[in-house]
Amino acid sequence: MNVFALIVDRLNIVGAFKQLGSTKQRRDTLFALAFGQLLVQSTFIPITLTIPSIANYFSVDIDDASWSVIARLLVLGSTVFISARLGDRYGYALVFFVGLIVMSVANLLAATSGSLMQLIIWSGLGGAGGALVSANSNAILSVVFSANERGRAFAVPVTASRVGTLLGVALYGLFLSFVSWRLVFVSTLLMGLLAIYFSYPILKYHFQGLLGERKSIRINYVSAALLVATLSVFILSGSHLHDGSESFTSPEALGYHVPMHALALALGLLFFVMQIRSPNPFLDFQYFRRKYFSMALFSNTTFHLSMLTIFTLVPIVVEDGLGYTPLVVSCILLVHQSFGLWLPAIAGMIYDRYNPRWLGPVSLMLVAIGVGLLGIFAAVVPVWGIPILLVPASIGTGLFISPYNALVMNTLPENRGFASGMLETTRQMGHTIGTTMAAMILGLSLPATIGLIPDIDAQIYYQEGFRLAALTVVWIVSAGCIVALFQKVPVVASATAPPEGSAPSSAD
Repeated sequence: MNVFALIVDRLNIVGAFKQLGSTKQRRDTLFALAFGQLLVQSTFIPITLTIPSIANYFSVDIDDASWSVIARLLVLGSTVFISARLGDRYGYALVFFVGLIVMSVANLLAATSGSLMQLIIWSGLGGAGGALVSANSNAILSVVFSANERGRAFAVPVTASRVGTLLGVALYGLFLSFVSWRLVFVSTLLMGLLAIYFSYPILKYHFQGLLGERKSIRINYVSAALLVATLSVFILSGSHLHDGSESFTSPEALGYHVPMHALALALGLLFFVMQIRSPNPFLDFQYFRRKYFSMALFSNTTFHLSMLTIFTLVPIVVEDGLGYTPLVVSCILLVHQSFGLWLPAIAGMIYDRYNPRWLGPVSLMLVAIGVGLLGIFAAVVPVWGIPILLVPASIGTGLFISPYNALVMNTLPENRGFASGMLETTRQMGHTIGTTMAAMILGLSLPATIGLIPDIDAQIYYQEGFRLAALTVVWIVSAGCIVALFQKVPVVASATAPPEGSAPSSAD
């Protein structure tokens, strides 16, 4: 018997996951969340592949075409917390379902865009729909599944999201090569219709009051708008929306990035002051006094920072540093992502059964080791060795997400909406910081005249910049690992599946 089969047998993974679907409500919920995450993931990360085709179709620069993706990510990252608050107010399942409809309509409109501006607008609308879906998925899951089941339950949408990424990377390349960029958006529309179909049953549970009670809360929309503005400016502050080269040190770059960072800081301070003085704060900072909740969010941020750093840096070192084609990049990232098809289930099972304190630190340590190996040896190993260098990070990534999603939700059981909103906000901000930091360090490492240097001679500069950026990520993830060492894992009593039509109560 091989090692994998032995692990599955000892942990009784198949039997444990059968228990998750022991009632119709639980099965319907898992299907809804899985197809929702499949839609979100296939719409956001792989769709970046369409940028060159969109630029050619509309006869614009790559920088202009990239706004079709920037708008989507910008709106998603800045509205995810208010989406969670809307879930508190109107019901998690209802807001989740509306998000699926918004994403599907936006993808249809994007596929029929007659101009780049139309495509950018519909992409932003899709980002808003994605925020509604992502921000409420965690809360729905925490209502239906008890605390000692959530590691396994989270593994289902996490695995579906990896399937979405792999399908997107594999199919969109074919669509772009042989058909049209419009087919990419049409295919996401079809995924959206499937998600709507499989999510419709949870509306019944929503109207029956079985997916969490709607709270009689007042949303301070002035504070909400200020938070959206703060996060938007912060995200844009890391983008190169200025003339000249894409750097952080040129006169054009300094004239853009410094004021934008200062504005983001000023807006953030204003938002903080408004919240601590408000009798009805939009974002209640009191919850951050919950030490283990805040610690879990910090480790979650460092982890997602490393994820997007890998997605940002690997294409740069492989294409610009080693001189290979984007197809090679896709193969490397496909191998890296494939670990997410099976490891989340094992990690969730371990978390639910044993509540180990070591799982978070070990996962982050493996990520740090993988990124470190990549930074040190990527330039000296054959290209087929790069996925091997990434194996520790691939394993750490697969082990981390399901247990830590469950951990964040379990450490703040009295406010699912806030926990879900902050879980997604830290994920999106981690992505933003990771992308910005990687680009900034790489930009500082390249000479101002890099465009004048022959490609073969410029490779050494890209390799050195990649090494410095990767080692910086190692230190940051190591900080998350140290915090995770002291993370307390909530211990919950073992529970059987709740009867049909009920929601868990003892865990919360």
